[in-house]
Amino acid sequence: MGTPELTRRLVLAVVTVGGLGYAPVASGTVGTLAAVPLFPVLDALRTAAPLAAVAALVGLTGLAVWAAGVAGPLLGDVDSSRIVIDEVVGFLVATAFLDFSWWNAVLAFCLFRLFDIVKPFPASWVERRLGGGLGVVGDDVIAGIFAGVVARLLLGMAIV
Repeated sequence: MGTPELTRRLVLAVVTVGGLGYAPVASGTVGTLAAVPLFPVLDALRTAAPLAAVAALVGLTGLAVWAAGVAGPLLGDVDSSRIVIDEVVGFLVATAFLDFSWWNAVLAFCLFRLFDIVKPFPASWVERRLGGGLGVVGDDVIAGIFAGVVARLLLGMAIV
């Protein structure tokens, strides 16, 4: 296996989150579920070393943008449903607004999936206009911001 083949395999492993993107239905939901165990890890890191948590999230986002940009042509579709690393990033962005609890994980999960599917402005604009890896991941980052802000508002209002 030559270097280009190894690179291709690694990129596909990253964007499909170890193959979860090949789920026959709801691959985005499956990708989001894969991120749930990372919520308490990111929360613990945020508590212990806030800048390290920010760096980890920014680094993962950068990796996702690069890998999604490379993988799109390999998969024959710039925003292939098999690319689910963007859901991981988006969910973690949503949880960056919250302290870990299972209730908050469920709330963030539901809100993120809602905003990822609905794609309110500017998420839809980012997806269409930026294209490539930045468009693939950017709309999920925006959906994550929406989900995190709405979750904070709901929790602060004690509605949930």
